[in-house]
Amino acid sequence: MTDPQDAARSHAKKRLALVLLGGVVGVTVGLAGIYGIGRLMGNAGTDPACQAAVETAGRIAPLAHGEVAAVGVVKASKILPTLAFKDASGADKTLADWRGRTVLLNLWATWCEPCRKEMPALDALQAKLGGPDFEVVAINIDTRNTDKPKAWLKDVGIRKLDYYADNSAKVFQDLKSIGKAFGMPTTLLIDPSGCELAALAGPAEWASDDAIKLVTAALKK
Repeated sequence: MTDPQDAARSHAKKRLALVLLGGVVGVTVGLAGIYGIGRLMGNAGTDPACQAAVETAGRIAPLAHGEVAAVGVVKASKILPTLAFKDASGADKTLADWRGRTVLLNLWATWCEPCRKEMPALDALQAKLGGPDFEVVAINIDTRNTDKPKAWLKDVGIRKLDYYADNSAKVFQDLKSIGKAFGMPTTLLIDPSGCELAALAGPAEWASDDAIKLVTAALKK
């Protein structure tokens, strides 16, 4: 016959173990959200239009190492939302305007120190590979003092990146709603059909040989 006190102690130990486990998981998830740590993988299931993206992702996956080791290459790909923002003249743009080109989409803000640190590398990547088949599309999401980002880019010598902005920061919320934005900076590699190839929460050295090889492989037919 089971001793009621032994049973109670056993039950209490199990509850404590579950609480501790939940706390560890919660802390881990919290840290990942704050620091943008870890690989972002695609959702289950691939859009029919994104089958070519899955093949491309499989080709570039072995290149996600070194300076771009934190880049998460998708296993299943979906078409990304139509993200709305503006260019330097104030004209409306959407992600669909880049159909037919591979895009490295980056969300940044002047209040985000890692964003500022990686901007020269993004500029260098655009200088190296930018053209008819590829563009780094860096979208500023400052919601206050909207003249500040342009002035900052000029001051630090960013010359190759075209200026894009969303002063409502809705592009971040749209990506967050589908699990593709957890912090700043947020970067996604997108194929010519608008399908996700890879994503990164946090900064990377985009001008490194590792990054150049990864993006170049994504451009190959």
